[in-house]
Amino acid sequence: MKRLIPAALTGAFLSIFMLTTGPVQSAEVTLRLHTFLAPVANPSKHFMTPWAKKIGKASKGRIKVQPFWANQLGGHAPQLLDQVRDGVVDIVWTLPGFTAGRMPKVEVFELPFMHHDSISTTLALQDYQDKHLANELKDYKVLLLNVPDGFLLMTKKPVRSLADFKGRKWRAANRVGVWMLKTLGATPVGLPLPRLPPSIAKGVITGSLLPFEIAPAVKMHELVSNFTQLSGDQSRFGTVVFTFLMNKKSYNKLPPDLKKVIDDNSGRHIARAAGQTWLDIEVAGEKVVRSKKKNKLTKFSPAETAKIKKAVAPVFDRWFAVMKKAGHDGPALLADARAMIKKYAK
Repeated sequence: MKRLIPAALTGAFLSIFMLTTGPVQSAEVTLRLHTFLAPVANPSKHFMTPWAKKIGKASKGRIKVQPFWANQLGGHAPQLLDQVRDGVVDIVWTLPGFTAGRMPKVEVFELPFMHHDSISTTLALQDYQDKHLANELKDYKVLLLNVPDGFLLMTKKPVRSLADFKGRKWRAANRVGVWMLKTLGATPVGLPLPRLPPSIAKGVITGSLLPFEIAPAVKMHELVSNFTQLSGDQSRFGTVVFTFLMNKKSYNKLPPDLKKVIDDNSGRHIARAAGQTWLDIEVAGEKVVRSKKKNKLTKFSPAETAKIKKAVAPVFDRWFAVMKKAGHDGPALLADARAMIKKYAK
């Protein structure tokens, strides 16, 4: 025989249940984050995903950041800047270097041997943004400009001197990298990152400029065996600037308290932590590279490093010419960027 619960008790029970558990709360705002990176990439795992969770927690569930990886929402990496500007998506993580000349003043940090480490250069970028980038970034709500820990040379054949660059084909990530490899006598090849492994496997190219952190993701620790840096404090050839950008309308329509959540997790508030994240994943990537007995990690001698630095001087002249044509004072921008990096360098 079934026992019936009186309606009054049923109502009381439901009231207690609602008081103790609360209503199921859905997000007031969903922000679509779009990137060319896969979910297993280090910046995805160690920065974007934790950042999205932090926004959700700080907003008490009122904002949901929904990532879409590897261009799931369509288009190609060079189109991401337009997608977020035009409101096709709400947030992007991308490289302005994919679209040469789109943000030319940012390129000063990508010039050869400018980069010191990911913390100091990322912090310097915040100062530089405030002083020089208002016009280039006017179409975006800037969440963060940041850099990885810089490029070393990853090759099949050993490279021990400036003469060894001549005639070899290597992948570069941006136009500054292309200019640099050309001045060193190499043949630069522009390739999207996903095409790097098959291009090396088939012999289309024999190496690339990359940081350690990305090596395991694109199998560089298996495809090549020589990993070469420069001598001295600035041991990397250069770096690239990543942009983390939000659509201005998506930001402006948020209520003040939710704007504050975004602001508190942007720019200077997260720059140092982002730089430290890049350092940490670089160490982890190097461990993977070193785990293969075949791999050799070396540095150019101080004498060869000096030759290489002298050889790339035309890259600066070329960038100055680009700046002059656009109405900017390249040498002044370079001097400012160097001073800003020095301010934060250890």
